[in-house]
Amino acid sequence: MKRVRSHFSKIAHIYDDLRTTDQEPILFIKERLEHLDRIEAADIGCGGGRYDVRLFEQLGKRLWLTCIDDSEEMLKELTKKLQKHKISNYRTMRTEARVLPLKDECLDVVITLNALHHFMVLDFFQEAARVLKDDGYLFIYTRLRSQNKESIWGRFFPQFHEKEERLHELCELKEILRTVPALRLRSTNYFRYKRKAKLKKLIAQAKNHHYSTFYLYDQQEFEEAVGRFEANIVRHFDNPEDIVWHDRNVMLTIRRKTRRQRR
Repeated sequence: MKRVRSHFSKIAHIYDDLRTTDQEPILFIKERLEHLDRIEAADIGCGGGRYDVRLFEQLGKRLWLTCIDDSEEMLKELTKKLQKHKISNYRTMRTEARVLPLKDECLDVVITLNALHHFMVLDFFQEAARVLKDDGYLFIYTRLRSQNKESIWGRFFPQFHEKEERLHELCELKEILRTVPALRLRSTNYFRYKRKAKLKKLIAQAKNHHYSTFYLYDQQEFEEAVGRFEANIVRHFDNPEDIVWHDRNVMLTIRRKTRRQRR
């Protein structure tokens, strides 16, 4: 995990160029928060702020956001990004998701986008339950282990699916959630995206470790896997300049029970 943390420090300045930022989860969150005039929220595992800019674009001045990450370099990139967009109603905190330096029942919304696999999930759920107000929202946007297996990396990059053990299946997340009585799962929504890229770009993404999964390989093993990945793509796709596949994600909408509901 030290290698993974070091990875995020090294690539913070180019992370946005390596990863795809989908608008759909932000629009999903916006729709569910339309009734709130002011939104006190936290983005846990915010990274360089690529999703936070879009949150502000959609929620505007209603949003006051606490941006939390355990990478100082990522938070520096986030600050530069938000300042560039003239966004000021935010603050940053460097800490892990298992211990949030926030007051009890202070937030309307807790969000985590493609970061849950870096957390100790039970601890995170317990902290989210503590900092959320009654009837507050916890939005979790992530990949399930089965979704990861069906991605272009899971299908064609050797051992990618097997090595990525940090992801969960939905049944596992539900089981953990059941141990936190203050929280209740309200909905599960699935997202499917059509992707398109050239083989050259995919190889560059892998070599730049755009997924932290690649740091689970040793150097020789990784280099051999890149070569086999390239051969697999050439074998499977007619045109390496026009590779098309689909990625899948899931959004869990969780609510904090009111005191009456918890009785």
